Amino acid sequence: MHKLLLLGTVFLVTNSLFSQGFQVNFQGQKQQGMGGAGNALPLDAASVFFNPGSVAFLKENSVNIAFTPTFANTLFEDANTTSIGRTNSPMGTPFSAYAVYRKNENSKFFYGLGIYTPFGSTIQYEDGWTGRFALTKLQLKSIFFQPTISYKLNDKIGFGAGFVYSTGNVNLQKDIPVQDANGTYGHAELNGKASGFGFNVGLFVQATEKLNLGVSYRSQVNMAVAEGTATFTVPSSLATNFPNGTFSSALPLPQVATLGLAYKLNEKWAFALDVNYVGWKAYDTLSFDYAQNTTSLVDTKSARNYKNTFAFRFGTNYSISTNWDARIGLAYGITPVQSGYVTPETPDANRVNYTAGLGYKMGEHFQLDASIFFTHLKRTDTNLETNLSGTFTTNVIAPGLAIIYKF
Repeated sequence: MHKLLLLGTVFLVTNSLFSQGFQVNFQGQKQQGMGGAGNALPLDAASVFFNPGSVAFLKENSVNIAFTPTFANTLFEDANTTSIGRTNSPMGTPFSAYAVYRKNENSKFFYGLGIYTPFGSTIQYEDGWTGRFALTKLQLKSIFFQPTISYKLNDKIGFGAGFVYSTGNVNLQKDIPVQDANGTYGHAELNGKASGFGFNVGLFVQATEKLNLGVSYRSQVNMAVAEGTATFTVPSSLATNFPNGTFSSALPLPQVATLGLAYKLNEKWAFALDVNYVGWKAYDTLSFDYAQNTTSLVDTKSARNYKNTFAFRFGTNYSISTNWDARIGLAYGITPVQSGYVTPETPDANRVNYTAGLGYKMGEHFQLDASIFFTHLKRTDTNLETNLSGTFTTNVIAPGLAIIYKF
């Protein structure tokens, strides 16, 4: 019974429905349209996220605000009963905001600020689904703040670094396999606030007039939960077994190393390729310490056994005219979730992401950028801990829009 509180997925898994593991790549509309590639191609202020070293090669001061409403639906078919469970999740709301500034054109320093949501969404399953004792709802909100400085060493090389502060909260709900006199199952709801620190560094090299190289490293961020609250709705006879109280935990958000290449074929065509190496192996075990333990509620150590993985992102930008740009991209991500560890929160699988985008310059100062993202994934597994066995099928579509002000 104590295993009802396996909270390892609380902060990390919400966005797995539309990304590699639970890594989200909705941090820049131009880059989103190009498969999420942007490490070696400084297109706009979103370079604060993709490669701080390339910020020094931007041509203008600017402010960039973007929003990517995300619509995901998952269907689960139980292998034993063939029953069907579906999600009725609300729209996800990833956003990003960036600002970059330098004193004048001769300044070697560019200063930037990024505010973005690499983790944050809601997954909610319909009432009474077969996996309700594993999960009924998971809502995650997180915001990363990244002040950044970028320095142009010379006409070919730029270096940048940013400090990262992350803050967020979570709400996890699931049913408990105990019933009252009316046959209603018990329910657990857990809330927590978390915070963590990290950094983002990058090197940008303009190797030739046509070829750019980029390398960046985003550090692991350990999200610490000091005092989460646990609330249980159970029959009065079991109330002492499930006392309301607090818990603490620490959850790793993985390090990401990226190698980027960009090639400008001519004035109209630009191509970009990013290769991400993601340190998911840090997420091997999650431990939770409850302030008040009982025979039914004990501290837990739950194996996750994630593995380090790669993601490959490729895209192109084509300048249709002075005012219009068109983009298209493709990404392939290898799942870090090994067989035996798939959960309703992380029905992850190897996947292909399809993207496209448009950009429109509205005069000298304003620009609009739009993107569209689609992915489909399917994963069959039996969880070694909960024995939940079946097939998860997920479809995600995410249109995005950004407005940029240049000055």
